[in-house]
Amino acid sequence: MKKFWNFVKNEDTSETELLFNGPISEDTWWGDEVTPALFRDELSKVSGNLTVWLNSPGGDVFAASQIYSMLKNHKGKVTVKIDGIAASAASVVAMAGDETLIAPTALMMIHDPSTCAMGNKADMEKAIILLDEVKESIINAYETKSHLSRNKIAKLMSDETWLNAKKAHEMGFVDGILFAEKKMPVVPKEEEPDEEEKEDTLTAMTYSKSKNLSAFLSKVSASAESVTGTPIDQLEKRLALLKY
Repeated sequence: MKKFWNFVKNEDTSETELLFNGPISEDTWWGDEVTPALFRDELSKVSGNLTVWLNSPGGDVFAASQIYSMLKNHKGKVTVKIDGIAASAASVVAMAGDETLIAPTALMMIHDPSTCAMGNKADMEKAIILLDEVKESIINAYETKSHLSRNKIAKLMSDETWLNAKKAHEMGFVDGILFAEKKMPVVPKEEEPDEEEKEDTLTAMTYSKSKNLSAFLSKVSASAESVTGTPIDQLEKRLALLKY
């Protein structure tokens, strides 16, 4: 039987780390599956806080539901860290974390459940009803974590949605991104202009026809007072002579 646990005790937090790698199955066939029975046996040896490093393509949704319930029932904080992929049923396991984090290079995928069925028309109709109920049960886990509407989640599942780290975080399927810089860059605060600068800025941005005309006439008047030269009556006489 596959040993997928890696017991690493943190002396400060008394936390156990678990490497959760491989497909999820009710039974083991190839020796690399994670089964509810194996999970239960190993989880019973853990007390205190637990970190689950999750990398799984998914598998049996009912087996995933059992593992989800075990993690939710664990006495101690459960942190799920997606370091590779949490696809299909494995994304349900990811929802069990009191805190779920994802590596910037990791992916999550959600889709509609599928099954194999055989028989007559009635058998096919029963299979469809079962798939609808399974989908609703999966939505329960996604809704509890993300707080998205059920209709929104159902649409994402029907579209077979792949989520990178940022998108998974934005949509609420995870609580944070691993190794992300927590400190935001400090933006220098611009100095507040004084009252005189504010008034000048306001004047420059304001258009008023009457104010502009008044300002123009004031400049003309000031210029006229400083002009020296030939009186106006003499200029008029010269202009009259030039006409002829």
